[in-house]
Amino acid sequence: MTDAQVSCEISEPRMVTRKFLARPQHEGVGAIVRRSIGRFELRYFDPFLALDEFSVTAPAGFPDHPHRGFETVTYMLQGSMTHEDFEGQKGIIGPGDVQWMTAGRGIVHSEMPASQGTQKGLQLWINLSSKQKMIEPKYQEISGKDIAEATEDGINVRVIAGEALGAKSPIYTRTPTMYLDFTLKPGAHLQQPIPTSWNAFVYVLEGEGVFGIPQSSPVTTHHLLLLGHGDGVEAWNRSTKPLRFILVGGEPLGEPVVQLGPFVMNTQEEIDRTIYDFDNCINGFEKARHWRRSDF
Repeated sequence: MTDAQVSCEISEPRMVTRKFLARPQHEGVGAIVRRSIGRFELRYFDPFLALDEFSVTAPAGFPDHPHRGFETVTYMLQGSMTHEDFEGQKGIIGPGDVQWMTAGRGIVHSEMPASQGTQKGLQLWINLSSKQKMIEPKYQEISGKDIAEATEDGINVRVIAGEALGAKSPIYTRTPTMYLDFTLKPGAHLQQPIPTSWNAFVYVLEGEGVFGIPQSSPVTTHHLLLLGHGDGVEAWNRSTKPLRFILVGGEPLGEPVVQLGPFVMNTQEEIDRTIYDFDNCINGFEKARHWRRSDF
């Protein structure tokens, strides 16, 4: 089999330094997630707080819950989820859609199935710097048909954030981030640049691939690969089926992290204040006192 190659200037390919299998666990109300970042083996990978591959069938879901101090990125792979928050934001995130939510100083929202069958997707939590943790909440949403996409020599990429193969996402990343959804046909070979100062990882969604160096063992679905130092990553699909994976990288914040569930701050005092604010519905949580999600 002859490799089809997309060439980029990579002088120091990143090696795989650690590998984790994301095992199913319960989350929300009856939902199943495969959590790779944010579990006991890997509590934090600066600036990433959590990565969940979720699978939800009604009536399971993620009913009313709060966030403060970070961003959530929801990327639907199959089915649809309803989203609603205490500011009156309502909508449906459908197949291939992306919702980039900046929780900032405070959001209470719900995420529930919007269609029959099983809804599947990814949710990534990205930390915010101390200067941005208390900003006003914001949303950036892109429908699946509007996501930047490029295809070249057996490689397709959907650009959620950042740039690849000449395609660039319009998403503004407060914490500088790249989020790329690659599909490699059998025989394809990818070289993708990554800023040298950033942390980066791969999560395999379908098929099996070789990452880092040609001699590496193939990696299959639901595995998270942490990448070491370098200016890019190489991947090969030597199987007879398509390989699909996400490549995510971000600029480390280098700040203390104190987390209590859905609250992520820099000090214990800030966490204590957040709990007080939420319990008393103040300082960003005023509308939480009387809000309950509606039925779509």
